[in-house]
This record gives sequence, C-alpha cells and structure tokens, in this order.
Amino acid sequence: MPLHAALAAVTTRIAERSAVARGAYLRKCAAARAAGPHRTRLSCGNLAHGFAASAGHEKQALAARERPNIGIVTAYNDMLSAHQPFETYPAALKKAAWLAGGIAQVAGGVPAMCDGVTQGQPGMELSLFSRDVIALATAVALSHNMFDGALCLGVCDKIVPGLLMGALAFGHLPVVFVPAGPMTSGLGNHEKSQVRQLYAEGKIGRAELLAAEAQAYHAAGTCTFYGTANSNQLLMEFMGLHLPGASFVNPGTPLRAALTAAAAERVVAVTAGGPSYTPLAEIIDEKAIVNGIVGLLASGGSTNHTIHLVAMAKAAGIRIDWDDFAALSAAVPLLARVYPNGHADVNHFQAAGGVQFMIRELLAAGLLHAGVMTIAGPGLRRYAQEPYLANGALAWRDGAAESLDRDVLRGVADPFDSTGGIKVLDGNLGRAIIKISAVKPVHRCIEARALVFTDQDAVVRAFTAGALDRDVVIVVTHQGPRANGMPELHRLTPALGVLQDKGFRVALVTDGRMSGASGKVPAAIQVTPEARLGGALARLRDGDVIRLDAEAGHLEALVSHDTLHARGLLEPAAACNDDGFGRELFATFRHLVGTAESGASPLQ
Repeated sequence: MPLHAALAAVTTRIAERSAVARGAYLRKCAAARAAGPHRTRLSCGNLAHGFAASAGHEKQALAARERPNIGIVTAYNDMLSAHQPFETYPAALKKAAWLAGGIAQVAGGVPAMCDGVTQGQPGMELSLFSRDVIALATAVALSHNMFDGALCLGVCDKIVPGLLMGALAFGHLPVVFVPAGPMTSGLGNHEKSQVRQLYAEGKIGRAELLAAEAQAYHAAGTCTFYGTANSNQLLMEFMGLHLPGASFVNPGTPLRAALTAAAAERVVAVTAGGPSYTPLAEIIDEKAIVNGIVGLLASGGSTNHTIHLVAMAKAAGIRIDWDDFAALSAAVPLLARVYPNGHADVNHFQAAGGVQFMIRELLAAGLLHAGVMTIAGPGLRRYAQEPYLANGALAWRDGAAESLDRDVLRGVADPFDSTGGIKVLDGNLGRAIIKISAVKPVHRCIEARALVFTDQDAVVRAFTAGALDRDVVIVVTHQGPRANGMPELHRLTPALGVLQDKGFRVALVTDGRMSGASGKVPAAIQVTPEARLGGALARLRDGDVIRLDAEAGHLEALVSHDTLHARGLLEPAAACNDDGFGRELFATFRHLVGTAESGASPLQ
C-alpha cells in the first residue's frame, strides 16, 4: 500500500523544518562513533575505577576491552508497582549479556515518581519536571565512557520520555528499552470509576473507596488502564525501541523473563563491534516520530504525549508541533477502546490482538512508515509479530489477523472513529489539546458560562458546596509549566463526571494537564500561552460565555477582543508553590521552562 498522502506530507514538513537541527545532531553522533568505543580511551586509572567492584571474570573481560560493555539505567523502586519488578532485572540482564558475549553493569538509577500517589498533592508540581531530571540522570549514568550500549529500564509516565531524552544525547550507542509489563486485571475499570463518583457525591466513605482502589491496583506491574504509562509502552513498539511484542506481557511469567534476557542479547548483538551495529540515532528519525504520533492517535492514547513526544523528538534534532498532530489526527482512524476510552483494560486489549494487530492494520493502510530501522532490525513489519515460547525457547509468530473483540479493537476498514483520539483546538483563548476518544459526540460541543478558579482545591470546594450544579465551563488558570510545573488535574475528574451525569453541560478549560486517564468530560487542556505568561485565560471572568467545539477544533471566549484585552490579568492563588515538598529546588526549572507545545522542557 502506498504511503498515505497526509503521512507523507507531515513527514516531509517535519524533515524540512528540522534540517538544520537534525543535521547538527547526526554530525555529533557520527563524531562520537568515529572516536571508537569510549572505553578504549580510558586511562588505566579510569578503567580500574570502572571495574573495581566487578567479579573476577568481569574484571578480566573489561581489562581486555574485548567484550562490549552494556550500561543498565534503571528506574527501579519498590514503591512504584510498575517498576518493582526491575529489582531482579540487573542480575538477569548481566547473565544474558555474558552468555551473549558481552558484559553489563548498572550504570545508574533514575528517579521514578508515581502520579497516582501524587495526584492532587504538592508533589504533583514536580511531576513534569521529573522527566527532565531523569534525562539528566540518564546522561550522568552514561557519561562514564565505559559503555558500548545501554538498556533502559522504565515504564511509567515521565520515566520513559526522560530515559529516551537522556539516551539520545548518546545517540551513537545502541539502546534497548526494557519494560516490566502490566499487572494482572483487578477490579474492573467501570466499577472503579463508579466507586470514585459515589465517593465524590458523598454516598460512600473513604474505607469503601480505598477498598475499591486496592482491588484495582493490587500487584506488581503497570496500572492496567490506558494512561500515559501504557501509552509509553505502545509508543516504544511503534518507534522500534522494544523487542516486538514486549510491552504487555505480565510480570513474573516465563515469557516476560525470556523477553528480558533477549533484550540483553540483542543490545550486545547490535554494538559497534559487530556486523549489525544499530545506534539509537538511526532508529529515532522523522519517520519513527511520525509512527509514534500515529500509534498515539490510533489508540486514543495519553494527551501527555503531545508534550513528551515534542521533547523526545527535539532531543534527536527533530522539530514537531501540534499542527503535525492535528494533520495526522484528521487522517488516522481510532482503532482501540481501552479505559478510559472504553471498559477494557490493557490485558484485554492485548488479548484482542493488541499492538501487533494495530501495526498490521495501519501498515496495510499506508498509515505507518514501514521502511524504518528498529532495534529488532530493518522494517516495522517485524512488530506485527507476537512473542511466544516454543518448547521453552523464545520465538515470534504473526499476530492476530483480525480483532478477537471488536468492542475493544477494530481494523482500519471499520474503526471506532474516522479520526484520531486527540485533537488540537484554536481560538482567542490560545491553543489547546483535547482527548475526544472517550467523549461521546453529544458532549463534544459545549457553550456555557464560565466559573474561573486559580487552583483545583477551590473547584473541589465549590463542587462540595453545590455551587457547580449548572451548565458550566470550569476554567482553572495558573496551572501551566511556568506557574507551578503544570500538575495533572485528575482530581477534578470524578466531580466533573458527577455533574455531567446529572445532565448538566460541563467542560474543563485549563493551562494545566489532565491525567493520561482523562475521560468522558470534554477538557481543553495545556492551553498556551499560559496564564502566568499573560495568556487570555488570565483575562477571563465568571460569567463569560465559552464555546468549546471539539469537532470543529475551536476554543473561544464569546467576548469582544477589546473587552477581553482591556481587563487586567488574574493573579495566581496565594499557594506556596515556591516552597515545600522540594518545590524550591525547581525554581530554575520554572523560570526556564518552555511552553507546552514546545515540549515544556527547561533543558531545550
């Protein structure tokens, strides 16, 4: 199938826009490669420090400088369920690397915070910036010049984007991303959502709510809804950085163990000393980034990636913007319904055909670049295959040729929607992102009077007092990256859901983020320019009529230009976002951070 015209046009536009920056990046990577394996340039003292704590046979191999040495960068902690399985990975990876003819060392650890724990809490104001801390920590880990390749162990929201941003600074090295897989299914997502709304209405207590949450989040592995963490995993396959089919295999299974070992074997095989050298810089190019955007749109993935993908691409010298997302969204159909876009979880999605079926369908429709390089070798068609164990040995076979549950997964010929799950909004309030894959068509166009707040706690108080029982557009300002680090406002989701279920026309407009689990209530988020920088959100007042039309892509305050711009700017709430819970350490980040559309990074 020829490449779809929209895909070709967007890719060409990105390549032209990125030519200077991409050229400079590739020259930097080529120079690093030409210098040869960095370990060969270490002095004896340098090298001795690098293997002082290694076992005897590893010391000998490192001293001889014959075996490729793989740096493991891990996001392990045992508080975060998705990363707890990584505790045992280093030993397994070291063993597999040695048997494959290499060596592996843990190069360093990166922080891994959980948005599920910090949601609605002060720590959420550090969440987005943690991505850039992870990028910095990855660079520090790989800066020792000891490594010929890397294995990046991470799963969740900011961790995978940060690992990739940091690894791309060492784009001459081969890098394989190693997931841990989703936890087994617990309490159904529909039931969990109902319990949350009952609690928001005051119909059940905290004990009942906690019991339901503990049944949903009950074991090691990624949370099973389709939020940012699982969007990360899907993107790593669409972009060719996981082994095929590695994303959604449960922890603690023989297949998961086999895939983990195979990741070490593969990175050893593609180091510069062998015939299949595959540096990261050759995998992450314009086509791979476009493939990632397509996967995000076709799956109804997390809105957070309209920020993260921009920053990840920029780390490879590639410039993308929200217009690229919009152009692709108009051409890419929605193929999946996974909670919050449906009732199924990612285990159900995988059983129905999963990533392999999606890639097969999109390739057949010319909606993916097939001729890309991946960590598994040339061509994306390899990722239409699924892993399995044949007499205990890892093998791959063609994935499902048709969906095994059309309520969860469909083909291009009969999609859930003809366009992607994320859209871009424009208007006199600025530019925004909206996830429409979970929003019913009847709720996609809202016109109502605004109630304006400068923090999410005030919204919750107003809801509890019954002050929001009306058709209303809730506006929450001063939540952008420059104001307070752009926290997710998922705490508002149950309350807004209650209002919508009561029959009110309701929407959210904010310069903050929503969780990757943002759902049925229309939410125009990541509005840029943000209020802190004088954006129009800071000029809104209670009673202004706002029109949010997700189908047409409009976000408008029905206020004259002169009236709007004659007003003063709202001041932020008297919140102490400059101090406490580590906020003071991130003052420089808040001062330097770019806009949401530019990737919201203080590093770029």
